Amino acid sequence: NIINQTGIKKAVVVGHSMGVQVALEFHRRHPERVLGLVLMCGSYGNPLDTFHNNTVLRTFFPFIRTAVERYPGVSHALIQLLLKTPLALELAFSFEVNRRLLKRADLIPYFEHLSRMDPVMFVRTLYSLAQHSAWNHLPQVRVPTLVIAGENDTFTPMWLSRKMASALPRSELTVVPSGSHTAPLEQPDLVWRAVQLFLQNRIEAGVLKVGRRRAS
Repeated sequence: NIINQTGIKKAVVVGHSMGVQVALEFHRRHPERVLGLVLMCGSYGNPLDTFHNNTVLRTFFPFIRTAVERYPGVSHALIQLLLKTPLALELAFSFEVNRRLLKRADLIPYFEHLSRMDPVMFVRTLYSLAQHSAWNHLPQVRVPTLVIAGENDTFTPMWLSRKMASALPRSELTVVPSGSHTAPLEQPDLVWRAVQLFLQNRIEAGVLKVGRRRAS
């Protein structure tokens, strides 16, 4: 992985959306390599059960997955076509992100990235995440953790972040006012400041404290 390739022994692991589950699973497998966690707009597990606060996506996802795996070429072509239309952006701004805080130019690269993804890999990854939960592991996460939530996040509702933060022994919660699932893009200064303070007050201060103890 990246940490091994760079020769880094320990790191603060940051995850957004699906990356929150990845970060928690990394801690489960390699706790000795994690200095802290920053978990942004994500869930501890089973995200299809809470999308828009209902289980509709969980119900329909098997049909979507079957269609994508059976017709990968057609699926890829359709996704590319749809994501490049003005309608896709308009739907996102109408139902998923905060149009008052996010510029269209900020969302276009995200759509372009999605259009280049292998749809089979995407649905299989989503299936794995749908079956995965780190809930039982949260009490074992004894490193400083910053949980960042978008107040109006529909992908991973804010109550999930609150529940996750309450189960993590050394966590703090930052809520982005009026933020959606793209809160880091909508209010980057607020999010970056929260991360900076967390790194300074919880990570750097903790490392210095441990260093003093060892020196004494």
